[in-house]
Amino acid sequence: MTSRLVKAFVSAAVLCATAPLSAQAQTYPDKTITVIVPFAAGGPTDTVARLVAQSMGNTLKQQLIIENVGGAGGTIGAARAAKAAPDGYTLFLHHIGQSTAPALYRKLSYDAISSFEPIGMITDVPMTLVAREDFPAKDFKELLAYVKANKDKVTYANAGLGSASHLCGMLFMSAIETDLTTVPYKGTGPAMNDLLGKQVDLMCDQTTNTTSQIKSGKIKAYAVTTKTRVSSLPNIPTMNEAGLPGFEVAVWHGLYAPKGTPKPVIDTLDKALKMALKDPTVKERFESLGTEPVAENRATPEALAAHLKAEIDKWGPIIKKAGVYAD
Repeated sequence: MTSRLVKAFVSAAVLCATAPLSAQAQTYPDKTITVIVPFAAGGPTDTVARLVAQSMGNTLKQQLIIENVGGAGGTIGAARAAKAAPDGYTLFLHHIGQSTAPALYRKLSYDAISSFEPIGMITDVPMTLVAREDFPAKDFKELLAYVKANKDKVTYANAGLGSASHLCGMLFMSAIETDLTTVPYKGTGPAMNDLLGKQVDLMCDQTTNTTSQIKSGKIKAYAVTTKTRVSSLPNIPTMNEAGLPGFEVAVWHGLYAPKGTPKPVIDTLDKALKMALKDPTVKERFESLGTEPVAENRATPEALAAHLKAEIDKWGPIIKKAGVYAD
């Protein structure tokens, strides 16, 4: 076979292989899209996902439905998403836990970077240190004194190993040099239910899950984890103001697709995401929850990829130094 024939054969083979993808990209989407959220329904990440999914669905003219796959700090949902068909009909919305899992878990069935195609960042959510409504401490100073004096009795709820609430709690306990009894859940939704029911004492959770409960007086708030106060909770001091200088945790969220999803499909999804983050309804709802959409230049595949790697590099050494691992 001549070299010219070989080239022609290879070109034809490539065209045949890519033709279905091109056709798919042109008609995408033509059916319902599933967004896997690796936590229980009712939690802060679930709230973010449902707001964004509804708006993206309006742009794409197809419904985006949420599938909650909780457990193991988000890694069960991540594994399912990584194994899904790379056709744009299964997406994955996760938070900072995507960057902490590689250090927290000795064995993962997926790679946090190479198993996914990044679509774009969504929002940075502040966290709040909260307690059950009848917790004895009136302010942060009293809180520190109480937990140090009663460390064997005070319980701290989190959404499971690797979750944002777990990470925040770990840093808090390290900062005050006091270990508390931790109570893990399969998501902050169930954890919040038990906090409201006064079954546990403390939790560090995103403003998307705590703002309405704080404003209604159903739980106590002691501090926010950002450099500046949160506009929706102006009377709550920062950790720095309360007495823990340098304590800062922001929970960022990103949208992904399984590795191999065609670039035209990723581009379509990225455009829909950008539209959602400009949606007045989404912006207003985010503001009421103490957060806001990221700037447009961060709602891109490139920005999410760079941020994810930077966060893995940041949190890996911190987690390893703390000696927290899961099999």
